[in-house]
Amino acid sequence: MILYEYPCNERVRSLLRVEHLFERLFFFAKGSDVHHHQVSIATLFDLLDICDRTDLRGAVLQDLERQRTTLNALRQHPGVDARALDAMLAEIQGAAAELGAQGRIGQELRDNEWLASLRGRLAVPGGSSQIDMPSYHSWQINPPEVRARYLKNWITPFLPLYKGLALILRVLRDSGDVVDVVARSGAYQEMLGGKLFQLLRVWIDGTHHIFPEMSANKYVIWVRFSAQDADLKPQSVTSDVSFKLARCNV
Repeated sequence: MILYEYPCNERVRSLLRVEHLFERLFFFAKGSDVHHHQVSIATLFDLLDICDRTDLRGAVLQDLERQRTTLNALRQHPGVDARALDAMLAEIQGAAAELGAQGRIGQELRDNEWLASLRGRLAVPGGSSQIDMPSYHSWQINPPEVRARYLKNWITPFLPLYKGLALILRVLRDSGDVVDVVARSGAYQEMLGGKLFQLLRVWIDGTHHIFPEMSANKYVIWVRFSAQDADLKPQSVTSDVSFKLARCNV
């Protein structure tokens, strides 16, 4: 099954974008090829750019506190597993404490003159070539384990942010019950009557080679399936499509 997600507000959209960058960072940092590490550094600077433009640390701390308050209120509900709830609250408290104790995220990278110079070069198409920055070329010919050690040191300051963000999204995703639904003639619509959700998750059989286009507000959820023609142009699906849907909200 292929999973597609749709954020119902800009806050969740931003978290999903940053999660995507972290996934790319971790994947390429584990590689040994120099091209993998080039992508890792570029992605690290993307994360640094986001932290410079927005108070991502503050937003994650606010979300952790919001989820802590919401989950704590579940103690009043019958049938709630108190041990599992306490474990989740302790995990949230630990993530918030670790992130809260940190100063400005990535400051170590900003203070590194070589990285600051490289960051500026990478913003120029082709600017990181050996003719423009021979020191970067020299760094790249280090053994893989040496480059990996540097990358680990540069990534470490971002880990408290990742832990908090990953925890927020895990709790949000786990809040939705998965149901089987059918999109008649390729379209599915569900009236909500004022109910707000934060995230929609859609699973589709990968053999269908189709994808969903989604939208949602407090009145309606809308899912429309399309396929791509030979030129990759989207074409609306006109047959019935069975899929799984989860509506998530904390």
